[in-house]
Amino acid sequence: MRDNDSGAVLDFQEIDRSLVALVGGKGANLGELSRVDGVQVPDGYCVTTGAFRRVLAEAPSIGDALDGLARLDPGDREAIRALSAEVRGAIESAPVPDDLAEEITRPLARLGAEAAYAVRSSATAEDLPSASFAGQQDTYLNVVGRKEILGHVRRCWASLCTERAVTYRLRNGFDHHKVHMAVVVQRMVDSEVAGILFTADPVTSNRRITTVEASFGLGEALVSGLVNADVYQVRDGEIVDRTISAKNLAIRAVPEGGTREREIEPELRERQALTDAQVVRLAELGRRIEAHFGRPQDIEWCLTGDGFQIVQSRPITTLFPVPETGDEDNHVYLSVGHQQMMTDAMKPLGLSVWQLTTPRPMAEAGGRLFVDATKMLGAPTSRDKFLEMSETSDPLTADALRTVLDRGDFVPSLPDGDQSMKLPGEGREPIETDPAIAAELIANGEESIAAAKRGIQGKSGVELFDFIMADFEELRRILFDPRSHQAIMASMDTTWWLNENLRTWLGEENAADTLTLSAPGNVTSEMGLALLDVADAIRPHPEVVAFLRTVEGDDFLDELAGLDGGPEARAAIEGYLDKYGMRCVGEIDITRPRWSEQPAALVPVLLGNIDNFEQGASERRFEEGREEAEKKEQEVLARLRMLPDGERKADETQRMIDRLRTYVGYREYPKYGMISRYFVYKRALLEEAERLVRDGVLDDREDIFFLRLQELHEVARTGKADHDLIRERKAAFKTYETLTPPRVLTSDGEALVGSYRREDAPEGALLGLPVSTGTVEGRARVVLDMADADLEAGDILVTAYTDPSWSPLFVTAAGLVTEVGGQMTHGAVVAREYGLPAVVGVPDATRLVEDGQRIRVDGTTGYVEILS
Repeated sequence: MRDNDSGAVLDFQEIDRSLVALVGGKGANLGELSRVDGVQVPDGYCVTTGAFRRVLAEAPSIGDALDGLARLDPGDREAIRALSAEVRGAIESAPVPDDLAEEITRPLARLGAEAAYAVRSSATAEDLPSASFAGQQDTYLNVVGRKEILGHVRRCWASLCTERAVTYRLRNGFDHHKVHMAVVVQRMVDSEVAGILFTADPVTSNRRITTVEASFGLGEALVSGLVNADVYQVRDGEIVDRTISAKNLAIRAVPEGGTREREIEPELRERQALTDAQVVRLAELGRRIEAHFGRPQDIEWCLTGDGFQIVQSRPITTLFPVPETGDEDNHVYLSVGHQQMMTDAMKPLGLSVWQLTTPRPMAEAGGRLFVDATKMLGAPTSRDKFLEMSETSDPLTADALRTVLDRGDFVPSLPDGDQSMKLPGEGREPIETDPAIAAELIANGEESIAAAKRGIQGKSGVELFDFIMADFEELRRILFDPRSHQAIMASMDTTWWLNENLRTWLGEENAADTLTLSAPGNVTSEMGLALLDVADAIRPHPEVVAFLRTVEGDDFLDELAGLDGGPEARAAIEGYLDKYGMRCVGEIDITRPRWSEQPAALVPVLLGNIDNFEQGASERRFEEGREEAEKKEQEVLARLRMLPDGERKADETQRMIDRLRTYVGYREYPKYGMISRYFVYKRALLEEAERLVRDGVLDDREDIFFLRLQELHEVARTGKADHDLIRERKAAFKTYETLTPPRVLTSDGEALVGSYRREDAPEGALLGLPVSTGTVEGRARVVLDMADADLEAGDILVTAYTDPSWSPLFVTAAGLVTEVGGQMTHGAVVAREYGLPAVVGVPDATRLVEDGQRIRVDGTTGYVEILS
């Protein structure tokens, strides 16, 4: 029953999850918990956000200060620290009207005026399914007395503006004015044992594992990191792992209010805080709570006597979602993003276009795509072949898969022979070595794209979507032409053949890296060199160069006309965009802005080329690479002829080198053709989106990015769009952007990243996969966004991943380090052609290497050393 009708307080029993705006995330969750059968929640109430808003309304200066917070840069820690402290002080000193103070403390008469309470902040953006905010606002324990409780409520209000909370909101796009503070006032539990319960393993994300952490006294000792807790793991009602820690300290409530650290008696320090039966019972309680909320939970609990009381439950927001299936079977999923060098979240339109492009069914989770590899791993032959291939191309994926397979019972065994379990390209005849084949494949692709441009012209509404859906068949015909696949496999097979045999015969490591320098017909490498030519056209015009250094918007091309040399510069840039403007970072997502749409993204790279190179650098670099490859070829052949059976080995190697240089450049073309066709679709779709906005069907043209292509087809047919669905997907996408996809994911939710099982690197070195031979030392430039790149000659590029759009940066870089990659991914292929030492698949490289540090990259062995 409510204490009054003003809305300043609500009892837990009056609260459910629909009242987040009134009681905050923590308060709403406590209200929900109080409704779960078999769950005991200490009694209490919430001071609603209405009380908070009333206090702020009577102190308008606080609103002005919040406006100031919104204008801060999330990276400016000093400014955030100073202004947030000012706002906190203003909130704490703001007067609380007498009638409001009476309402806030009135429930104490019923709950116990002299009892001890926990006073906890509960922000409206806290403990939500999409954002946890855990620990960012304040909690006060063992608060006694009306005056003290009222004072601590004010402190909780002020904690909305702690430095950490302000920074989090700035980085995650939360409006300071729209986040309000409620406060939980809850009977204090003087617990014998307390801790945290995760209904999914917080380390591996396995949803079938419950993790229990327990320590003596109040839970604050554990949450604050004061003690090491006992840790138990429970699966299917059984404890499967335990770690019993030495627990030297506990936090205890003291009679006069507040808490104090106490030493634990020596004989208790290494004793289990909970019995095994209590651990299992607590795990069962956690599953009941998880079922109520419908997702894994992070739960705070206390033990008094032999009964557990739950003082908080919040969603675990860091878990990567599990693909939905219609069965209870075990599944093993492989990340598509790690193969495509684009691990960022994709919007729904991008996901649907990619799924329509590929003939292989794909699962979807967290804005990413996954391939279900369970059947392939279940059959002995396909499993062995795939693991062998993965070991060469991406050892981390191979290790993660072996971890799953070594358990013996997760992947069901299947017989060989099922066509669906064959690897791509398996069983195809080798293609002959003929440059005309690659040229013909490219010509066919160009002709098909031109036909798509002509066919889509003038189409709108249902007719447009009918055309695009039908044209996917033509896209797939070109993309998955058997001869195209044979040509790609020819370059991969010959690379492996040359590396393996020249290592055996001559002791040469990664010889194919040098033999592929300046290979003909590589559209991605040509793209990087072509930007050097654009720099050549601009460099002689100082006025244009000075103007480009001030560019901020994407309309700068129009401003070039009035500058000395401006028309020539514009012609050069537009010529580049005509051929490569459909590319961009994360280009497999059709919704990403292309260079033609945001040409300013190229300006930093272009200026780097102007500053770091002289006229004619493109031609010189290509010719130097070609000469080095030819020199290496002659050297290898001469050494082979000196061996026993040398003439045969040399002749066979010569054929393989010819074959490699015939097809290695073509390896990059199919994706170029696919992205070119995507851009044809995108331009037409955006024109259609503008029509739908004019007709009042959509609010914004980019709303189409949050609908699948098939859904857009229906919008065009009916003239109606589901605006609630669009809003939900926009919110979900923001959450997905914060997640890191694993290389391997199981249907239990376990995220596996794999490890390198090697001991061939210096102590402390960061291990990775060597993909382009050579060693280089230089300044590390950690670049997370290509538009922010500022490389100088000799710098080493360190980034999360590189798709073809990053290739222009390779021209300046002296070496490459990425977190994601494989032997035959685009970054590796282009690094080899440019002769850059490169190590890919280095876990957390952008975090472990600091921008500006001097590092050594060993692209032959596969490691990175931090030198200073």
